[in-house]
Amino acid sequence: MTDLLDFLRTHEEAFRSRARLASLYSDFRSQRHTNPDGYQANASAWLRALAAAAHAGLVPSPTGASAQHDHFTLQTGEDLLQSLQTQEFGRPLAVGSVVAEAVRRRELVPLEAFLEARESLYVKHRYRVPSLGEVVGWGLRQLGVLGGEESGEDRLVTGNFVIVANVEAAAKAVLTHVAQTAHSNTTRIFTHDLFATTASQALDIPSLTLRDLSVLLHHLARDHRAIAHDAASGTIKFHNRPGDNNPNPPSIEQEDITIASLRTLLTTLEPQIQDLHHRVADLDVQARACVARKQNLGAKTVLRQKKLAETRLAQRAATLTQVEEVYAKIEQAADQVELVRVMEASGQTLRALNRKVGGVEGVQDVMEGLREAMGDVEEVSRVVGGVGVEGVDEGEVEEELEGLERGERERQEVAEREERERVEVKEREERERTVEAEAEETRMRLAELEQLAVPGDEVDKEKLPHQKAQADKMES
Repeated sequence: MTDLLDFLRTHEEAFRSRARLASLYSDFRSQRHTNPDGYQANASAWLRALAAAAHAGLVPSPTGASAQHDHFTLQTGEDLLQSLQTQEFGRPLAVGSVVAEAVRRRELVPLEAFLEARESLYVKHRYRVPSLGEVVGWGLRQLGVLGGEESGEDRLVTGNFVIVANVEAAAKAVLTHVAQTAHSNTTRIFTHDLFATTASQALDIPSLTLRDLSVLLHHLARDHRAIAHDAASGTIKFHNRPGDNNPNPPSIEQEDITIASLRTLLTTLEPQIQDLHHRVADLDVQARACVARKQNLGAKTVLRQKKLAETRLAQRAATLTQVEEVYAKIEQAADQVELVRVMEASGQTLRALNRKVGGVEGVQDVMEGLREAMGDVEEVSRVVGGVGVEGVDEGEVEEELEGLERGERERQEVAEREERERVEVKEREERERTVEAEAEETRMRLAELEQLAVPGDEVDKEKLPHQKAQADKMES
């Protein structure tokens, strides 16, 4: 199993099922009319798988080409079919139709057409006279690729196609990375090598091929208008706010080329100094080992090399310090230029706004008119508030008020008298219930005593009639 097949089986869901794999490797071109949903599902699965494989750097290069694989382009042909061949299902029989369909839908764009196009990918009808799809379709039909069911055989044309989804994702990742890491105007300026390193870090891949770099730069400059690219000097300059899709891309000036060179020099000096530090340390260890073995001649040789390395290290460190000082001054000057530019634009904005308000005299006229209008409103309010006030007898008003207060006092007295009567009735009823309860209790006690009275008891029977009469009196 090839690396490409192993990757698809591992990372693509559609390639894990044996039944699904059989459908993908079959000649499903006839489903375009009989089963459109099934056809689109297979075509989308193939395109998604090929795009993922290209992003992973697993699409094979043509025989004799560089061992490095592209990440944003798909190289179709015999090498691709061989890498997709399986022992059980053989070669895929409809990949040519998948590629042709993707070209028609502009998910794949021929590399030359992509690099030579002047209009953005996102401009509608950009290939109308004639359209790119029509030109490519005509060429593929001449090769027998777009014959559909009529051609009888699905043929995969040999060529390079830009995978639009891959380059769009890469551009988004690079713009985000630059926006997060570039904190000044100078840090948005790159050489080709420095940009390639930065883009590789943003995409988390080892490196970009020259074709990848060219495709990505064209996409950022033409379709996003996020960079200016000077091919002669290899200078790349990002807009002050990457990702804004500004209609006016930045322009590259001579100072930008110098800044890019300084940044590249800094990035090359720092690794050299680190290497020299390691070399001095290694030579020191070797010299000590020679002395321990009593190899004085070898120790002298190693020490001479150490001294030369230390001299180069001191020179590189001094150069780095000097370059860093120059770069810091340039960065400061660039920031000052931007600050002055912003202040100048702010002054122009203030002057324009002042002209719109008519200057100080215009504002004074407006405020004076506002005060007059407010005075008119107050005068109108006084007139409206005085309507109906004249002709009112204040004595009648006072007399009516006293009558209202007198009636209110009478209502309160009646309410208080009714409340007192209600309370008295309630208290009288409560006392009667209490007396009745006590009388009932006394009768019950007398009855108990009569039942318990026998000859010889000490109960005074003469008092019983008296107690009973008393209980009757309490009850009445």
